Amino acid sequence: MSFTLPSSHQDRPVAVIGAGTLGRRIALMFATRGGLVRVHDPSAETGEAACAYVARELPAVVRATDGGRPGTVEAVTDLAAGLADAWLVIEAVPERLDLKKRIFADLDRLAEPDAILASNSSSYATSNLVDSVRSPERLLNLHFYMPPRQNAADVMSCGHTDPAVIELLLKVLPDYGIHPFEAHRESTGFIFNRVWAAIKRESLAVVAEGVSTPADIDRMWQVNTGAPAGPFRLMDAVGLDVVLDIEDHYAAERPALPEGPRELLREYVTAGRLGVKTGSGFYDDYQRQD
Repeated sequence: MSFTLPSSHQDRPVAVIGAGTLGRRIALMFATRGGLVRVHDPSAETGEAACAYVARELPAVVRATDGGRPGTVEAVTDLAAGLADAWLVIEAVPERLDLKKRIFADLDRLAEPDAILASNSSSYATSNLVDSVRSPERLLNLHFYMPPRQNAADVMSCGHTDPAVIELLLKVLPDYGIHPFEAHRESTGFIFNRVWAAIKRESLAVVAEGVSTPADIDRMWQVNTGAPAGPFRLMDAVGLDVVLDIEDHYAAERPALPEGPRELLREYVTAGRLGVKTGSGFYDDYQRQD
């Protein structure tokens, strides 16, 4: 079946479902073209924090975006209100498949008939969500990394996605300062994350085995690659609970993966050291995000 592409998308809002670390950053990028972005989160406090983040970061990101102009970001707790007239809906909730299936069943029911439904999932292909929607032609993965600094995005079909949907996103996402890359077949971890997963897992293993420390590994990474941050700083930025969810998913698909990296992550998560968002993770020098 074919899908009727959203009409007049330039004049319609984008909806982001989830106001956490990535949800608010996704909202930031879509607020760079003068339009409206609605961020839905059941926690009004989390939604307000997302809006405060966008307000703080938006001026600099707009200046760095070709043709950029500041838009508006609104936080809503009512899902139907957040979806009203949106041409693109991006799910950015925690990496739990049961939760995502419930969310997409609601999105399919409440979103506009011509709205594109995208998952920001970093580990679940949307082929897992096909049974939750009536129109899989509009369903796909749109996976972001850590905007506004890391602005690449994976675009991957659910297996039934109308090719015109992918073509539209590849065409319009650069207007928002986002660099899209299509995964031409289903891939757990998409493109870059498959490479990053191997680096991250081996870094964790080196620490779990007592060979080195997060700080020394990060410093060696910086010296040898010239990158501004190493693997452990980057994991802290993502959130160690999110990193653990992703690693658990990889391990479910590949049982032979070593347990040590996940055991190390569980120690930190159990201790409430989730990274930047809690003020401490592998490092202690963060200001807690509220």
